Amino acid sequence: MPGIYVHVPFCRRKCPYCDFYSIENSDWLPAYLNALSEEIRLAAKPVSPYDTIYFGGGTPSLIDADQMARLLENIFTHFDISENAEITLEANPCGVSADLLKRYRAAGINRLNIGVQSFNDESLRFLGRIHSGAQSLEALRQARDAGYDNIGLDLIYGLPGQTIERWRKDLSDALDFSPAHLSCYLLTYPPGTLLAEALHQKRFTPLSEEICGELFLQTHDFLLDNCYTHYEISNFAQSEEKRSRHNQKYWQHVPYIGLGPAAHSYLNHRRYWNVSSVKQYVAAIQSGQLPIEEGEELTEVQEMMEAVYLGLRCAEGICLDSFETRFGVDFEAKFREVLARYQAEGFLMANDDHCALTRQGLLYADSIAAAFIASI
Repeated sequence: MPGIYVHVPFCRRKCPYCDFYSIENSDWLPAYLNALSEEIRLAAKPVSPYDTIYFGGGTPSLIDADQMARLLENIFTHFDISENAEITLEANPCGVSADLLKRYRAAGINRLNIGVQSFNDESLRFLGRIHSGAQSLEALRQARDAGYDNIGLDLIYGLPGQTIERWRKDLSDALDFSPAHLSCYLLTYPPGTLLAEALHQKRFTPLSEEICGELFLQTHDFLLDNCYTHYEISNFAQSEEKRSRHNQKYWQHVPYIGLGPAAHSYLNHRRYWNVSSVKQYVAAIQSGQLPIEEGEELTEVQEMMEAVYLGLRCAEGICLDSFETRFGVDFEAKFREVLARYQAEGFLMANDDHCALTRQGLLYADSIAAAFIASI
């Protein structure tokens, strides 16, 4: 079933590593909410019911509970939402309380994704976060007190100077709360971010690829030892039911609607995206137009490339029957040389049903995917 993503592009302070569209001026919030309500009414709506709604950002927890309740009521009015829909809210550790989280829950939010990033204050300072490790611990306690049993945490590793011991401490602190889901992201330096500029100016020395690789393997082993499944290269869940149902749509080419500035949509082999400006977004809606900036029709070759790249990021890998039915090709024949090479190196497992990366192969997911794509 398709999903709905709502982009909330407001932050108290933008993190220096973040390249998602957001602004620090919350004066635009009322106009944004009015425009968003209208976009919900105007947006294209496939026939199928939707089984996920995901509020991402930015910092969606800057929307108060009453505003959230009205937003969800509007979405339920204009979209066919399934009875057991997963409704996720991203939240920062600071600025939330047990009372606010309870009111979000009453409004319909049934899954929280908390941007902890680290429990170590030194790491948080480097990342430019405005909360402390103690505030993260308190936010997790408040989420439990508010009645949430489906809580995900975001963590970042690979920081300059980070040791395996310090990273394992972050993981241990997270597991003390037995979160249903963990997203563990390797720190990157996207062009145009403040952190990329600081790296260019040599204000710090990035962690070596070798140590980053070891941290990745340590994460895999540590969380598997603690009964989590590594179902996507950066994502771990306590069970199949606790996987992020919404994010899996992106990896499996399931249709989704994006609402809000800079939000992307994928429908009927077409991807399109909204303007990356709150001001332009509001102006477009006020003029009675959808705020779409641009779009593209994906060719079969492009979709095949994405199916390979995204499939190899997932633990189950590429389902050969689905791939061959969808694209009308013999997978083993088309990729025979690439399969033989990476199977021989121990980076790939392939049988009559699936093609997936091994634990060691996940370290080279991008380069292995590139080799497959070069054979398309």
